[in-house]
Amino acid sequence: MPIATSSISRLTPAAGEKRLVDFKGSSGMDNGKNLESEKLQSQLQSLTEAIRTLAESCQGDSVLLLTLLRGLEASHQEIRDGLFQASFPDNRQALYKLLRNIEANGGWPYIHRMKLRSLLGYAQQLSPLEDDPAESPQDSAETKQNHLK
Repeated sequence: MPIATSSISRLTPAAGEKRLVDFKGSSGMDNGKNLESEKLQSQLQSLTEAIRTLAESCQGDSVLLLTLLRGLEASHQEIRDGLFQASFPDNRQALYKLLRNIEANGGWPYIHRMKLRSLLGYAQQLSPLEDDPAESPQDSAETKQNHLK
């Protein structure tokens, strides 16, 4: 599949299809930068596939998937606040070039968080029997003692 932008493009998969994530550096690079970009693309694709496999192995376990999402967010923040900020351009022309690249190639990378309201919407879909949390053995013992008093 040819890749035309330097941003991460996400294609919404059809039912049963895997989501593809493509990576590409900006056009107009010299050969050395282009080879470096191709190597990075290959590594990112392998990493993306490994993350997808890990997520699929956690399918059905919301706590494990939440842990995975938190890890990805922490990695994003670490790269953004550390390595990326340290590599900011030191002159106006280079900064302008970076900003044009961001604008031309998909904008700023962003990790979207699920809104609490959306999460609560799922809770409303649960059956009334599922609304009561399972009691721990200690809770059950306390409840029995309170009934005996």
